[in-house]
Amino acid sequence: MSGPGACLGERAWIISTYTHTSAGEHIMVNEPHSASSGSASSRSDGSSSGSEGSKDSSRCSTPVLDAERHERLREKMRRRYDSGDKWFSLEFFPPRTANGAVNLISRFDRMGMGGPLFIDVTWHPAGDPGSDKETSSMIIANTAVNYCGLETVLHMTCCNQTKEEITGHLQKAKHLGLKNIMALRGDPIGEEWEEEVEGFNYAVDLVKHIRCEFDDYFDICVAGYPKGHPEAESYEADLRHLKEKVSAGADFIITQLFFRSETFLAFMKDCQAIGITCPIVPGIFPIQGYHSLRQLVKLSKLEVPQEIKEVIEPIKDNDAAIRNYGVELAVSMCRELLDSGMVSGLHFYTLNREVATTEILKRLGIWKEDPRRPLPWAVSAHPKRRVEDVRPIFWASRPKSYIHRTQEWDDFPNGRWGNSSSPAFGELKDYYLFYLKSKSPREELLKMWGEELMNEESLFEVFTCYISGEPNRKGHKVTCLPWNDDPLAAETNLLKEQLEKVNRRGILTINSQPNINGKPSTDPIVGWGPSGGYVFQKAYLEFFTSSENITALLKVLKTKKYELRVNYHIVNVRGENITNAPDLQPNAVTWGIFPGREIIQPTVVDPVSFMYWKDEAFALWIEQWAKLYEEESPSRMIIQYIHDNYYLVNLVDNEFPLENCLWQVMEDTFELLNCPTEQ
Repeated sequence: MSGPGACLGERAWIISTYTHTSAGEHIMVNEPHSASSGSASSRSDGSSSGSEGSKDSSRCSTPVLDAERHERLREKMRRRYDSGDKWFSLEFFPPRTANGAVNLISRFDRMGMGGPLFIDVTWHPAGDPGSDKETSSMIIANTAVNYCGLETVLHMTCCNQTKEEITGHLQKAKHLGLKNIMALRGDPIGEEWEEEVEGFNYAVDLVKHIRCEFDDYFDICVAGYPKGHPEAESYEADLRHLKEKVSAGADFIITQLFFRSETFLAFMKDCQAIGITCPIVPGIFPIQGYHSLRQLVKLSKLEVPQEIKEVIEPIKDNDAAIRNYGVELAVSMCRELLDSGMVSGLHFYTLNREVATTEILKRLGIWKEDPRRPLPWAVSAHPKRRVEDVRPIFWASRPKSYIHRTQEWDDFPNGRWGNSSSPAFGELKDYYLFYLKSKSPREELLKMWGEELMNEESLFEVFTCYISGEPNRKGHKVTCLPWNDDPLAAETNLLKEQLEKVNRRGILTINSQPNINGKPSTDPIVGWGPSGGYVFQKAYLEFFTSSENITALLKVLKTKKYELRVNYHIVNVRGENITNAPDLQPNAVTWGIFPGREIIQPTVVDPVSFMYWKDEAFALWIEQWAKLYEEESPSRMIIQYIHDNYYLVNLVDNEFPLENCLWQVMEDTFELLNCPTEQ
């Protein structure tokens, strides 16, 4: 999004011309061209049109829906320590394969629901950690921040890197929106540490370098060793080295794993005794398997207590028994830590697994799934998006795609979307990106969507099964579609019966919301924002359907019954479209009123953005569905026909206090189709 000084030339990508019909429709002759081929995409905020300039549109009206969204990690942590609120964080390591990356991001989404204060991503020198590979530490951390909305700490080590290389990685991390670094010396590549002549040999030097080159931009974490670092000359000497790291600029400490709560509590008292006052977070390792325990102990050079060995050795070949024991042990130790009054946060070494850690957190009562959302859509944790509070509704089920396509904007809509200006979305060609791919493997998708499609009605059945939750003819449940990789949202379930009916008849819905008139913001299904507010929605329906259905639908929409009440936009893959949106202005379809705040309108139907969304929506037929089948196969040809001939439609019922009329629009359309003499 370009600033107030955006020049007119930046809007040249819209080459569409508009003509007005007598009915007030706008026919867009050509579609907007992609902005991705130029330099960084930007978004104009309508500063050149009308009296409502960019100054007004950029005025911050966002309620502090989540106060922590605007805080630094060290501030969040300090506030939790001061209040005594219990919290947790999670550590992950980069996967080895692209499929592993898909699975890990899915795990981020699931474990993020429990409310971690942050996650951290480890740095593996042998895995090209600073590269753009989808399995690199840098890209995994970038994805966690930008696409999963998680506060993220990126590990960085001194190992096998020059000072210049480290600086380059830190600059890249800053550009990607990462604001937290865990500064480590790192494990040697071989048996012994080899001096880095042009780099750093101690974590304290890395901390100093970060502060020197980047001042206070990054929050810095360092490692603490409750038993002392294995290479330190003594426990006391290691404590002095830890204090040096804090004095050099570290903001908090995460410790290595330990097996007894008293080990950590003694360490914390010793740190306080020598003047270390920053937060110290205990590192918790849930024992989940015999071999993983042995490997971690080997790397950390720790001794497993005899009482633990005596339990584990007889059951070392029984993973379930070891995991259950590990859970019990971790719960007991964590309770002792939390009950001590010295600990409020716990950092879990997950080993990229979720079951054991999630169970421990739930038993401790600090896994907190809050059904309330700060906004109706998934937020990003990138610093430059922290004021973003308005988005088009079209990407409701594909927030990662929206973030990807707007990542080069300089700033983001706040308070209002603005006039119908030029949201320059980057062109989406990278459907292969791991955070945009389906979580389900090809074999599962074929079971859900059909090993072989016979006709268009075969697809109607897929959509209907997705809505209904009933198994398809082969007995497989359809848990996702190309436009939504997750099961139905609770809000969509409110429309389930009506959605089933229309999908069976070829209205292939991909997005919808019910009308809401002043529900409390704490409502577990449609609520969002802080307590004490009220939320509102206009009914919305988006779907693909045939040209025959479109002919009848337009006749219905142009009747006096609906012409003022329903806004519509109908477009095909070639960009030929009809809309009655007044002057192509955005239409707020979700808004909220909160105590002491301006009205917030976080979701809009924007006709210009819809033309960018339609490219993606149509492409998903091919990229995610048709390509499951062989070229020239009947199944692929059926999908290709739908892609080429169907229309994408969005409908908005503006009378939100009344009963949703969109279902009657559909009924009237079907009735007209059944009475061809009336057409």
